[in-house]
Amino acid sequence: MQDRTDKQRDRLAAQVFVCTNDRDSEYACCADVGGQETLEAIKSWLRERNAFWSPISVTETGCLGLCSEAGTAIAIQPRNRWYSDIQPEDVPTLLEREFGPNADRVGEAFSEDAGDGKHAAGD
Repeated sequence: MQDRTDKQRDRLAAQVFVCTNDRDSEYACCADVGGQETLEAIKSWLRERNAFWSPISVTETGCLGLCSEAGTAIAIQPRNRWYSDIQPEDVPTLLEREFGPNADRVGEAFSEDAGDGKHAAGD
């Protein structure tokens, strides 16, 4: 067993978790509301900016607990940002807000405290 925490902390500035959970239930699940398409839209957005192999990791995950019939659930860590109701067409706006239009603000954290939607340098 190897503890690789320090290596991953040094390598990754952000990890985007995208729910693609599929379940046989009467309740909504991300697989049924475009989870896979949203995952691919995120990967494509990053690839278009040569940022896919950057310090941004994209991870397909199971349920994030934000189930909705309106779209997919996404979490961005370590920023502690949680989104629901995301459709593939929402991805550019979301990722530009989080990482900048060219994915050049990867090392910065979103700051709602600024009140103006701007980013502040992360710790």
